Amino acid sequence: MASKHLVLFDFDGTLTKSDTLFAFIRFYHGTFKFVLGFVLLSPVMALYLAKLIPNDKAKEIVMTYFFGKVPVSKLKAKGIAFATTVVPTLLRDHGVALLRDYKEKQYDIAVVSASPEDWVGPWCEQWQIRCLATRLASTNNLITGKIEGKNCFGPEKARRIKEVYKLEDYDRVIAYGDSRGDREMLALAQDAHYRFID
Repeated sequence: MASKHLVLFDFDGTLTKSDTLFAFIRFYHGTFKFVLGFVLLSPVMALYLAKLIPNDKAKEIVMTYFFGKVPVSKLKAKGIAFATTVVPTLLRDHGVALLRDYKEKQYDIAVVSASPEDWVGPWCEQWQIRCLATRLASTNNLITGKIEGKNCFGPEKARRIKEVYKLEDYDRVIAYGDSRGDREMLALAQDAHYRFID
């Protein structure tokens, strides 16, 4: 019987060279509104960098400012466009090579990301791999800026993985990450790679 493998990839900073959240905000709003927004949000960013407010709260403030009351359909369309046109320019060559190799070997593959599934999801669909990412809440088909459930970061990454995969069914779990938000995911793997992709 052939051995069964599961491969888990973080997205931002692991498969990509930079954080896609900031790139998406700039793509959606343009450079002027992007810069102006973060000037206005600089006190929030300072508190986050000083670890005085948690990751998920800082993200909700940023998402509410830039995307609060945006129609769900518009964000989805922009997410697809971003995944198709911008994300390919941000990818690490070695990461793409690893993905291709694992797909050829027919391993089960998932991208596990704290970035919203609105653009990580469409990119994963192109590769025909699973996406486990942060979900944004909506009311009356408008984005609120709040996170639905929990930010897919740290312990939540491990929880989401266990929610959809029976890890005991796999002969080997392989994981790639680059930050403290990936620790719990990496701990699930027999073959863990921290900041391996460059």
